[in-house]
Amino acid sequence: MFKPLLMKHVMLQVLTEDLPLVSLTLAEKGVFSPDYRICYAESFPDIPGTHYREIYHQACSRLQKIEGQISLSEKTDISHLHVVSEDQLTKTNDWLGEVWKRCSAYEENFRRLGDDERMVNQLSLALDNFVALNIDLSLLQGEKLFLDIHVGMLPRENVAQLKEAISLADYLLFTYMEQEGNAHIIVLGLKGERVQEMNSVLDTAGFRPLPIPPELRNEPDKVRADLEDRRKKITEEWRRETEDMISCGNELRQMLEEAKQTLVMSEPFVDMENAARSSGHLSIISGWIPAREIAPIEATLKKILENPFQLNARAPSREEYHLVPSFMPKSRLMSPFATLVKQYGIPRYGEIDPTIIFALTFVAMFGMMFGDIGHGLVITFAAWAARKKLKKFTLFAVAAGISASLFGLLYGSIFGYEHLFHAVWIPPLSDPIYMLSMALGWGVGFLVIITLLSIHNRLVSGDLNSAIFETNGVVSIILYLSILSGTFNLYKNGDFGILPAFLSILSLLTLLAYKLIETKASPGERMMVATIETFETLTGYISNTLSFLRIAAFSLNHVALAVAVFTLADMTEGTGHWLMVIGGNIFILVLEGAIVTIQVLRLEYYEGFSRFYAGDGREFKPLILNSGGTK
Repeated sequence: MFKPLLMKHVMLQVLTEDLPLVSLTLAEKGVFSPDYRICYAESFPDIPGTHYREIYHQACSRLQKIEGQISLSEKTDISHLHVVSEDQLTKTNDWLGEVWKRCSAYEENFRRLGDDERMVNQLSLALDNFVALNIDLSLLQGEKLFLDIHVGMLPRENVAQLKEAISLADYLLFTYMEQEGNAHIIVLGLKGERVQEMNSVLDTAGFRPLPIPPELRNEPDKVRADLEDRRKKITEEWRRETEDMISCGNELRQMLEEAKQTLVMSEPFVDMENAARSSGHLSIISGWIPAREIAPIEATLKKILENPFQLNARAPSREEYHLVPSFMPKSRLMSPFATLVKQYGIPRYGEIDPTIIFALTFVAMFGMMFGDIGHGLVITFAAWAARKKLKKFTLFAVAAGISASLFGLLYGSIFGYEHLFHAVWIPPLSDPIYMLSMALGWGVGFLVIITLLSIHNRLVSGDLNSAIFETNGVVSIILYLSILSGTFNLYKNGDFGILPAFLSILSLLTLLAYKLIETKASPGERMMVATIETFETLTGYISNTLSFLRIAAFSLNHVALAVAVFTLADMTEGTGHWLMVIGGNIFILVLEGAIVTIQVLRLEYYEGFSRFYAGDGREFKPLILNSGGTK
């Protein structure tokens, strides 16, 4: 429950001809994670299935492209498992190649039709600039032998000035259309010495040329009719191609589903990669299996293999711990919390899995900081109503809402009303000092548990020195607790106490001595570094403990916001009063709810996980039959 499952490293010796069957069986069981380290390369130099793997990847690529044209089922039927031979995989790949040729013709036709449609749309847009002309547009295209023609538009207010200017050069200006403050014009005159001068005049007037596409070679009305005919033909051809493709899909879908099944059953052998090695007729497979699954796997192999085999299992050495995948059984109850834990990292093999600790402390701290029966019930019902969108996080939100309701019962608060019933425990604002002391007590307990987990994880990894002397080790926790004890004595009795003082000095000197030994530097620099690091250890505990004051601060803040809402509500009467109460509660729910969630996550990640949880483990990813399709 608190740790990843105990794992064993296995080496399976089988005949090479049995490798595909063994791979398929291990994938069906879903408890074998291949070990891709290069081991036993001298005795088993070959990696079997290289050609098989190439064919598989080519077939997968073809099927993926075909699925872009023909939709297949999301779930593949894997009820009739069998080993896929290289010949069968080759035939499947060749057939998929032929299907892809057929599908690619459709893809090419759709691409061509798309290009044609875009061209017609662009010509239609270009034609809009000349729709008021009643002449053959080809007359305005290209260079003319004797005429200098300019077709374009300019701001309407510049037309008269331009017309007057070009008349001096014996040019003519015709306005054939006005649109959105611009005038569409044609300027023409005889070619001569003033052509360059005319270009300069047009630029000064803000003239912008309108190029006439060469496809527009008729009067605008006729061109428009031609374009509409082309558009109808494209639409009709698109419809025929779509019907043909649907018909093709219906014809091939069943066979494509079978091809997909073939690839799914081929995948386990492909995924073995260099975890399987061979030498002639003998092969080995190496990987990781949960210890409790060794016997069932061996029994299954005995049942299906006609040839002899040998399965050797051993516990991982400490040096291998960082390579061992962490197998954390999935729990529907813990799933949303496990997802948040994974945002920080995967636990190393042997480390404490913090999911349950995270779930319990997160829910508790959210309730402490957001205690209100009404707000908690709203969160619970809202989460349940939105369960289709929240999916597995529904339980997360429901648990937070229930926790807020329970603490609301302890605080005597419902929708910000503090006097409707007596608090089971204490209204936060009635004694803020007491609330702050409770928050400090929670923080001390939290940090002590987290430090003990840190010590455990270091012992598991075989790092005894760190477990005792490093920050968050045995010496650090003794220093922390002895100072806390002495401070408490000083507050109660005015005396620090002999035992706390002795333990504090002893642990502080021990910590300093360890830092001096571990630091590699000149004597002066070593002393300075060791002193600073020892001081940081002490101040770290103090600052981390004070961080938990925010639990009390937010519980007080929650009540203070409610008081502010009711003060504003009391300044109005009738409907305004209730609108203010409802709006204020919504404001508290949304804004403070989000802030409290972030603060709790910060306490979990920063004050908790950073102390004991490396989070750099490897997730257990077994060979599986991917019924959702190939990779």
